[in-house]
Amino acid sequence: MIAPELLVVVAACWVVGYALKKTPGVPNWSIVYIVTVIAIALVVYLQGWSAQSIIQGILAGAFAVFGHQFVKQGQGAANDTNA
Repeated sequence: MIAPELLVVVAACWVVGYALKKTPGVPNWSIVYIVTVIAIALVVYLQGWSAQSIIQGILAGAFAVFGHQFVKQGQGAANDTNA
């Protein structure tokens, strides 16, 4: 479970992921790894170095990527004329 005070990290990671997606030369497969490393760094900065911070960073990065995919897939389903 992500600590509520870290939802700002999730939002920041979502923005970073969006920016990376629009950046030429950044392969799509690398975005999840970059976002996760940034999330870990932000959480460690905010909470200090600990195993809990690493776990929270991984969860925040994963949730940002999952949230993006959730919205993207939902929009795709809404636009699908075969549904």
